[in-house]
This record gives sequence, structure tokens and C-alpha cells, in this order.
Amino acid sequence: MSFLQIRGLSKRYGPVSAVADVELAVAAGTRTAIVGPSGCGKTTLLRLIAGFEAPDSGQILFDGSEVANGSACVPAHRRGIGLVAQDGALFPHLTIEDNIGFGIDRGDASRPRRIVELAQTVGLDKAMLKRRPHQISGGQQQRVALARAMARQPRLMLLDEPFSALDTGLRASMRKVVTELLGQSGIATILVTHDQAEALSFADQVAVMQDGRFAQVGSPRDLYLRPSNRVIAEFLGDAIILPAHIGDGFAESPFGRLTVEARGQGRMGQVMLRPEQLAISPVEAAEAASPSSGVLLGQVIETEFAGAISTVVVRVLNRTDAGGTFIGGMPLVLRQSCVEAPETGALVRISIAGSAHILA
Repeated sequence: MSFLQIRGLSKRYGPVSAVADVELAVAAGTRTAIVGPSGCGKTTLLRLIAGFEAPDSGQILFDGSEVANGSACVPAHRRGIGLVAQDGALFPHLTIEDNIGFGIDRGDASRPRRIVELAQTVGLDKAMLKRRPHQISGGQQQRVALARAMARQPRLMLLDEPFSALDTGLRASMRKVVTELLGQSGIATILVTHDQAEALSFADQVAVMQDGRFAQVGSPRDLYLRPSNRVIAEFLGDAIILPAHIGDGFAESPFGRLTVEARGQGRMGQVMLRPEQLAISPVEAAEAASPSSGVLLGQVIETEFAGAISTVVVRVLNRTDAGGTFIGGMPLVLRQSCVEAPETGALVRISIAGSAHILA
């Protein structure tokens, strides 16, 4: 049985349907990321799970026990849930020590020891405990917020875009720290974010939300490599979408014949390739003038140096789409090691690795 189960959950604000018939199962000790554009209902769903809002209909169950059934709800403070908000939401007038220990009974003799242990668990030095939030960095504030949430020994941890206010380097390191800490503690976690890369790297399960509903739920690898439709494909990363005639294990596309995993009768449709499936290699002008059958050629029209990785824009030369339109009008944007990145104007051979994915 799943630790957390959400069944047919819905919430409206007047004429606006913020959450619509949502279904979700979260296993004990796992990490789930809910990702989607602003205004799609992510934060409303998190508030419903936390108990800050009551649903109009649907159920929420923890370990088989019902905490919400329509408007009948167990209060937030009795659900055993930890919450880390986007800005940490620390109490500015309290010390770090009192922020961490806010949820621990002051009559508990073990309180001072537990506060020190929690601080050390999230990587904070004991000397920081007497400071106030404005006297520590943004990353340290998020660690305090996490320690405070863990102090209540929650059954479930909710993270509402907790890293968005941090700079890029600190964001990545904090995400790794939080992932390791929650994994070691065995606490089931739900992360709400609009950052696709963050969701894919953090979670065991990703749920893509659109207009208050889950468009697709699955493992990060499945959603990235096998999205159910074009919208999800392009939301989760760069995608090359091609019209194709789909046959039994292959698809005839503007890039020639591509292998596909699905089998079935011939039909027109769309297939997806991720840019990292494409590799380019230099080719001589003589070979480009009379390419071998099945060879896909291109010309580099732009190279942008960005340190270790360069962005290379390639115009396809010798393929057309099903309607006869020259594909060169839609250049490919690829990323290459700066050591191997070709110069602007260079002719290249384009190779495709792996299978294309058929979109619904």
C-alpha cells in the first residue's frame, strides 16, 4: 500500500478550477516532484495535502488513514507533515536555535541536545545557533528551515520551491544536501517546482501538472524519454519533433528512417528526438556534394562558446518534410564540448543514436 494516496481531489475558487480530479500515490521513503508552469495548481495541491485548505471533493489518506474527505479534514497540525517554503519563512525575531526548536516542547529535557543534533544534521555549526536569520546566508537559512521541519519528525516533507531564491551553484549543492538528508531519514517527500531539471534530478517519481490536472506521472527517465504528448516533451526539455509515417518498428521522417520502439500499422504521426541523441562530425565538401544514401548532412550557421559546452546551430541540408518544405528553415540547436565544436560555416554529418519516440 502507498504511504500517501490522493483520490479524485478537486478544489475550486469561484469559477476557477485550481485542482481537478487529481490522483497520486507516493510510496514510503520516496521523493516525488510536481512540476508545471505557474498557475497550474501545484501550490494549491500542496496546501491541500498539508491541510491548509480543504478540498471540495476527493480523499487524502496517510498510511491508510483518511485525513481529508471533501470538506471534512484533519487539521494541519495533526497531520505530521513538515513544510519548507520558498523563502524559508524563518521567524526573524528568534535565534537560529529557537527557530529550529520551535516545534519541540520547551518542557522536553532533550530539547537542547536535539536542536544541536538537528543543526549538525543539516550541516550548521553549533556556533551559529545564537545568531538571527539576517546574520546568516540564504543557503544557511534554508538549512535552518529544513532542520525546523525535521524537528517534528514528520511522516511527510513538503518542499515548496525551496531552492528558487538561491544562486545556481548554491541551489545545486543544497538540492543534493536535502536529497541525501531526507533519503537517510526515510521521510517521504513531495517537491513542488517549476524547474524541470530540478524535478528530474531530485525525484523518484515526477508528476507533470497542467490546468489543475496531472498530464503524466512516472519515473524521471520515462517522462523525459517517453512523454505522452508534444506539450510534455517540450516542457521537460529541448525536443526535436518531426512528422513521420510510422510503420512496424520504424518511422519514415524528414531525417530518413528512424527506429521506434512501438509497433503497429502504418499511419501518420509525430516522433520525438532529444538533441543529445544527435552527434555531428566534420565532412569534406566533396562528400557533401554527393552524399551517400541515408546520410544526413548539415551546415553550422552559428557557434556560441559558453565554457565547457558550446551551443552549435546546424541547418539541415539534404532532407525535406512530408509536405516538401525545406527543413533548413528550422535549424537544430545542439550542444557540444568546446574542444569539438566546429566553426561557423563548417559542413557536418549528423548521426542519430537510439530510437525515436512516438507522440500521441
